[in-house]
Amino acid sequence: MAKQRLLSGVKPTGKIHIGNYFGAVKQFVDFQDKYECFIFIADYHALNQIQDPQKLKEDIIEVAKTYLSIGLDPKKVVLFKQSDVPLVTELAWIFNCLTPIGELKRAHAYKAAIAKNKPVNMGLFCYPVLMAADILIYQADIVPVGEDQTQHIEITRDIAKKFNRVFGETFKIPRAYIPPEVPLLVGLDGRKMSKSYNNSIDLFDSPEQIRKKVMSIVTDSRSPDEPKDPETCNIFAFHKLFSQKDLDAIAQRYRQGKISYKESKEILIENMNKYLEPFRKRRKELDENPDIVKKILEKGKQRALEVASQTLNLVKKKIGVLLD
Repeated sequence: MAKQRLLSGVKPTGKIHIGNYFGAVKQFVDFQDKYECFIFIADYHALNQIQDPQKLKEDIIEVAKTYLSIGLDPKKVVLFKQSDVPLVTELAWIFNCLTPIGELKRAHAYKAAIAKNKPVNMGLFCYPVLMAADILIYQADIVPVGEDQTQHIEITRDIAKKFNRVFGETFKIPRAYIPPEVPLLVGLDGRKMSKSYNNSIDLFDSPEQIRKKVMSIVTDSRSPDEPKDPETCNIFAFHKLFSQKDLDAIAQRYRQGKISYKESKEILIENMNKYLEPFRKRRKELDENPDIVKKILEKGKQRALEVASQTLNLVKKKIGVLLD
């Protein structure tokens, strides 16, 4: 039985921190044996945020290296750039001709921009249509998204259904997959982990950077021998992800007042470095051999073009522009 096809796109917006990794990126490594995965770098979508060509190039490579470093296997996964498949934007135009303006005006990103009096370009307004083309051109069965992205999947499903109704069965109707919640990973200062708050731990930080950052995690003023609630401790939130083998024992020591915050941080530093070291090693190999990434993206491009061409040729026949 053929595997179902999973598709997801990631905007290239700079370095990925460990909150991004556990919240979203890690799942693609977990999925690669279960599904036929098409993972693309959404560089055209990024144009709404990044209009610096050098930064965009660097961020595209950063995302590709990150995926390959954390264990994405190019023998199992099709990894490619959105812009390498121009057929997607051609399909987006066809979908534009079927999509009511009113539906796009209900899109959350557009409404939020209007509410804040922000300028709206056509890239933002038509974002859901391009996303629909991204998904439907590869005939995806499943699309992992966060809760805030489910509306885009509903718009995609509506576009697919309308096309099928008007021109005949052509597209699969994809379904959204909302991953189970992961433990909330707060930043070093107790707020949400974010690059903009300068409170994050990056996926490829060195052991020295990890030590410095972990030692700066904000705690309360309880003494080492005072009982502590692990569920309210910022350090323990990290232990849930990096110290799972010892988690119960650490939690018990917290409740019994048998561990200081300093010792807890030392344990975390050791476990975090063990976890991240294979990522750093693979990243170093890719940094030293930049052609590896380009070759993988080129191979992914060819496979993506193969699938996209089949879909777009069928679409062109259905709408009547192929004169055969």
